[in-house]
Amino acid sequence: MSRPIVLRSAKGRLALRFDRRTLVVTALLGLGLVASAFVSLCLGSRPSTPTAVLEALLFPARSDIALIVHEIRLPRILLAVMVGASLAVAGLILQGLVRNPLASPDVIGITGGASVAAVAFLTLGGAAWGEAWLPMVAMGGAVLVALGIIALAWQRGVTPARLVLIGIGIAAALGAVTMLMIVLSPDSTSMQAYVWLTGSLYAAQWHEVVGMLPWVAVCLPLALSQARQLDVLALGDDMATGLGSAVQGSRLMLLLLSVALAGSAVAFAGGLSFVGLIAPHIARRLVSRSVTGLMPVTALIGALILLYADLLGRTAFMPQDLPAGIFVAGIGAPFFVYLLYRWRQ
Repeated sequence: MSRPIVLRSAKGRLALRFDRRTLVVTALLGLGLVASAFVSLCLGSRPSTPTAVLEALLFPARSDIALIVHEIRLPRILLAVMVGASLAVAGLILQGLVRNPLASPDVIGITGGASVAAVAFLTLGGAAWGEAWLPMVAMGGAVLVALGIIALAWQRGVTPARLVLIGIGIAAALGAVTMLMIVLSPDSTSMQAYVWLTGSLYAAQWHEVVGMLPWVAVCLPLALSQARQLDVLALGDDMATGLGSAVQGSRLMLLLLSVALAGSAVAFAGGLSFVGLIAPHIARRLVSRSVTGLMPVTALIGALILLYADLLGRTAFMPQDLPAGIFVAGIGAPFFVYLLYRWRQ
């Protein structure tokens, strides 16, 4: 067996342990993501050669496709990568917290909170204030619902069983409220709400990339620093307490990180589902089950899933630009059925 590699902070307060297989898989997925992003830059309603795209990236002043590459394709690709990675890591954290491989942000109500807030914003005429407010409203809805779930599940601490049961119940109720608002709203608003609920990166702009970037830059490293706590919590509360873990504090911290990642992703890309469910399972088939090693692999797989879903959405049925959520759901729903069948066996 190859010797694991341990990365330590300057004062030794943080240590991350990776085996060599995990590092190799992470490097290959990273290269694959860069290559896929470049291919996506070349494809669209006006296909471009790799040479022309490189010229637009490096020397935009003398390129006739610089506007297409810099203002239309590049922000959309970057947003897809960040949203996919955030949803995937949020799903991995939730699956570890509730000890259930079928858990994901949309299952326990986090996505539902953002959806209710966003649809209410649209149906009540909030678009007149400017669509720039929509991500903040959706994020606020996700946070409020998450706090409500924690409050309802709290009884001398939060247990995984109460968390998932209350989350599923709230998710069902929020779904009913969302559909009621859509049915009662005008047709134009309903169509806009449906596109948002499906999940779309259409017309992504740089201000959305800049708005999403702080959440990714802060929450993903924090989640990686807390990955060992998930491994400890997987041993059970009694064993984790015996090993010196502050069980409730760690659980609350990880839950808030999951809410922040999923809420920000849904706020900027709409009600995407299944990314947080699929990516962790694919990662577990590639590397060991240590969460420290799983987390970067899961993030890269989530980014690749959404990047290719968006690429299909904007190129497979031209001139129509379909929401990426359609293709994610087209993969995710059969995969979900497969997981249920596998666990039944």
